[in-house]
Amino acid sequence: MTGMRLKRLEMLLSSVKGFPSPSARHEQYLTPPDLAARLLFHAHMRGDIAEKRVCDLGCGTGILAIGAALLGAAEVVGVEFDPRALQIASGNGKELGVFPRFIELHLPNPDLASLVGPCDTVVMNPPFGAQEPHADRPFIDAALSIAPVIYGIFNAGSRDFVKAYTEERAKVEEVVGGTLSMKRTFSFHAKDIRETPVEIIVLRRRMN
Repeated sequence: MTGMRLKRLEMLLSSVKGFPSPSARHEQYLTPPDLAARLLFHAHMRGDIAEKRVCDLGCGTGILAIGAALLGAAEVVGVEFDPRALQIASGNGKELGVFPRFIELHLPNPDLASLVGPCDTVVMNPPFGAQEPHADRPFIDAALSIAPVIYGIFNAGSRDFVKAYTEERAKVEEVVGGTLSMKRTFSFHAKDIRETPVEIIVLRRRMN
């Protein structure tokens, strides 16, 4: 399906089911279909999805993993610690006719590389660290350990942190602005729709 258009991808991803009882501590929420489609299509247009081995770190109910498969990835692996989410992810994939391989794993984990294997691309929407400071760091570390290029969703204004944190290991190749629109999910959300400015950051691992 490599000829798929952005709007078609977004429409397909809109059928992906989210968490039935999300955890605020772990910042569990479904990546909005428009934002997921934008990240994936951007990576696809840069040649980093079709015929590639793609890993979705912290895949939740699978929206990025499923989208990568729809765009023609050669193989997709989704990594997630919550077995309930993985059950839903598997069902979501079947509904759309794609079958990523899902692995139950909590980050950080020294067995990640051996269980997942080397990848061409990582896509991820890691925790922003709103509940647990620095919660995104294990995801950045894990991504750089298994793939040379990473597409991640971060809070707006994260570029300087990501650049400093990965300076010896990677370079920030591109930053694309966006908005994460989230329906009221947790009790502390004051609005029915919460609009959070975000950045899609493209990291490329430095050659040793």
